[in-house]
Amino acid sequence: MADPAKSSARNPHDGAAPGAGSGSGSGSAGTGVIETNVPARLDRLPWSRWHWRIVIGLGTVWILDGLEVTIVGNMAARLAQPGSGIAISTTQVTTIAAAVYVAGACSGALFFGWLTDRLGRKKLFMVTLAVYLAATAVTSLSWTAWFFFLCRFFTGFGIGGEYAAINSAIDELIPARVRGRVDLIINGSFWIGAALGAFASVALLNTALFATDVGWRLAFGIGVVLGLVILLVRRHVPESPRWLFTHGRAPEAEEVVAEAERVVERETGRPLPAVTDRPILIRERAPLGFVTLARTVISRYPRRTVLGLALFIGQAFLYNAVTFGYAVILTLYFDVPEGDTGYYFAVIAVGNFLGPLLLGHLFDSVGRVPMIAGTYIGSGLLLFGTAALFQQGALSAAGMTACWTAVLFLASAGASAAYLTVSEIFPLETRAMCIAFFYAVGTAVGGISGPLLFNGLVSSGKVSDTTLAFCIGAALMTAAGLVEAAIGVRAERRSLEDLAAPLSAIEAADR
Repeated sequence: MADPAKSSARNPHDGAAPGAGSGSGSGSAGTGVIETNVPARLDRLPWSRWHWRIVIGLGTVWILDGLEVTIVGNMAARLAQPGSGIAISTTQVTTIAAAVYVAGACSGALFFGWLTDRLGRKKLFMVTLAVYLAATAVTSLSWTAWFFFLCRFFTGFGIGGEYAAINSAIDELIPARVRGRVDLIINGSFWIGAALGAFASVALLNTALFATDVGWRLAFGIGVVLGLVILLVRRHVPESPRWLFTHGRAPEAEEVVAEAERVVERETGRPLPAVTDRPILIRERAPLGFVTLARTVISRYPRRTVLGLALFIGQAFLYNAVTFGYAVILTLYFDVPEGDTGYYFAVIAVGNFLGPLLLGHLFDSVGRVPMIAGTYIGSGLLLFGTAALFQQGALSAAGMTACWTAVLFLASAGASAAYLTVSEIFPLETRAMCIAFFYAVGTAVGGISGPLLFNGLVSSGKVSDTTLAFCIGAALMTAAGLVEAAIGVRAERRSLEDLAAPLSAIEAADR
């Protein structure tokens, strides 16, 4: 439950009124108005099997995403080889296919994000995973470049929708006191898949084990099998009660929360404490259009909009500065064989996951603002130091990997917190669309212009150009951390309704 001392506090940088408290029941408070205490009841729940079901059903897909993306990146050279079964070049895989995937992710995030706020979290996190799995499966049948590009677009289309549907559902179902650490660990689990993908690519590229035209096809099949298991588990994840009551479906919201309470009471063997806060009033309303969403985000929360853009663009450029050219840097400057770069990437991926895992709890205890600002600025400064050592020729392949691992240990926690931030500081009715918008902008800026910029710098063969690439990523990450320090929102242990009252609740209060 939200800290009572913070329940009436306002962010000094925004004029949004905090949401009302919660009460002891759900029902009608008048024509078209619902009175509910669902948020307070969800936030007071102790951790239980019910929450683990949500985490496993929704969060594990990032492992699959990391696995698939890493394998594709490491398979570029194999796809271009004679006898691979597909007429495509390495450049087409690393540039055109990557850009098409990013374009699909941005489009899918916006399209499915809009539908998620209109049709519900559960429908869309089932649909987006199905799209993702179908596109991945069909990719294994590719025989020519244009078909491979088409499959990559729809794979990105599905994964972009996953970001909006899953992050909104998770934050609306997880208690406020642990929302930060759970969200960070889930988003950071992408790097478990990345590490597995790096090791898998080493085996799949071994022609003694798999023929040239077989290994890369099996890589996509592995993702499909794992994804089908996740899809089966996800069927048992409930719809967000918060979404249900804002869409006039209070009885369904009540049943979801009641089931969670029954699970917890059976598990603990004792009744849950009573909810004493006042209920909130929600007015039923039609789905919001793009104009209303844009006006809400930009006009009502201008500083939060600037904050979200800064965090997403900063982390996107840092990750492109480091991870986009890591294999080229290792082979070009340190003479690492192409077949061995996967081992180095696996080490980097482990560092990426350990950041959210070990630092996540501090985002709930120390606080969002100091931790987000600290991880952003800290990773930026470490990357500046890495750039200086690289320029001086003071690093070996192992030393460079150690520096990258330290940088990304902090950066991964900060980047995961960017998704958490935009998910919790905007009204419920706009949550999925806001996640989609900031993800799309950050991905478009960092995922399209970033590779074009860093590919030219890193591949030039000049140490000074690669140093410049590092410095650009470090500067933007540091700048984003300073923005967080100046206008960040103290969201730790506060209910979502306290951070940004639902638009329908604001109308009901003015009734």
